[in-house]
Amino acid sequence: MNKKSVRDIELAGKRVIMRVDFNVPLDGNTITDDTRIQAALPTIEYILDQGAGLVLMSHLGRPKGKRVPEMSLAPAARRLQELLQRNVVIADDCIGDAVAAQAAAIQPGQVLMLENTRFHAAEEGKGPNLQEPQRDMARQLAALGDIYVNDAFGAAHRAHASTAVVAEFAEVAVTGFLIERELEYLGKALESPERPFVAIIGGAKVSGKLEVLKALVGKVDTAVIGGGMAYTFFKAQGRKIGNSLHEDDLLDTVNGILAAGVAKGVDVLLPVDNVIADDFSETANIQVVTGDIPDGWEGMDIGPATIKKFSAIIADAKTIVWNGPLGCFEMAPFAKGTMAVCEEIAAADALSIVGGGDSVAAVRQSGLADRFDHISTGGGALLEFLEGKILPGIAGLNGK
Repeated sequence: MNKKSVRDIELAGKRVIMRVDFNVPLDGNTITDDTRIQAALPTIEYILDQGAGLVLMSHLGRPKGKRVPEMSLAPAARRLQELLQRNVVIADDCIGDAVAAQAAAIQPGQVLMLENTRFHAAEEGKGPNLQEPQRDMARQLAALGDIYVNDAFGAAHRAHASTAVVAEFAEVAVTGFLIERELEYLGKALESPERPFVAIIGGAKVSGKLEVLKALVGKVDTAVIGGGMAYTFFKAQGRKIGNSLHEDDLLDTVNGILAAGVAKGVDVLLPVDNVIADDFSETANIQVVTGDIPDGWEGMDIGPATIKKFSAIIADAKTIVWNGPLGCFEMAPFAKGTMAVCEEIAAADALSIVGGGDSVAAVRQSGLADRFDHISTGGGALLEFLEGKILPGIAGLNGK
């Protein structure tokens, strides 16, 4: 994963085709959160300042290979224009003769934003007879620039035309600053972590975190488990969990993870008490239990004894990777566990990395984002990286 970045190549007078992640939330034509656009600005501004012309491409939503006006990237282009304070032209498509002509006319310092790449089924390459159309689309995209830059870590685990296949047809293919930073911090955590190395894994379901749990149990000193996924572990141990979220088909699997932890000398820690409610709402009746959860009640957050136990582990850590909240932090009565973890990680003398939409939202909600060493822009990409998988969107980039 030692890849060249834009800082390693000559950009003056070149035309750059760059993959960004502008998959932003929209309310009609209004962007409700421009974090992903803001995150791409350092690379965009650097390329323009170096005297290159810039063609940007991204997906937005899931249009399933059809042109869906509500998923146009025009709002993203307008917001980028405001942030850059320079003109950003939005193309009508992302491939084709008209787009090729627009890209060819781009001058140093100018920006062209292509339309949603997922308006073409060939982008994702799913389904029969799409392999060659996907390669053709990637070939056309690569031809729009002299240099391909990938700065969309959030899409780097996708083997799509605009993320991975395009690199096959580009003479020069490098990372932007966003991916460069991801590789630096995640690589450091996985390849040469300072110990104790603690992974905190939460979220609703075990199924979404199964492979990363298996992988991390072989790498970390302590795996802390919370959130809805903890109740599948409790049920596997024979405990009563009331109406708590769980996955019956994974009971044997999670027992296997616990056994692997014992075999490898890794502490796999579960909550020792839980905040439970008789309804999934902010106005529900609430109590704290240390044992079984009664019928009609469900686990909503880690309890005070668990917060104390997890906090002690975090305070001693030297490397921390966190993915997934510890409870239903969106509701104030059940946010204490997740917020306490935010505060402890922020105060720890450790390399701290957080990723995944909900965990990042929690960190920003806590007001402590600037106290974390690295906030990853990847959800699925982060998990696959932690699993040890090669990310298609990075694999094809030029090595140093």
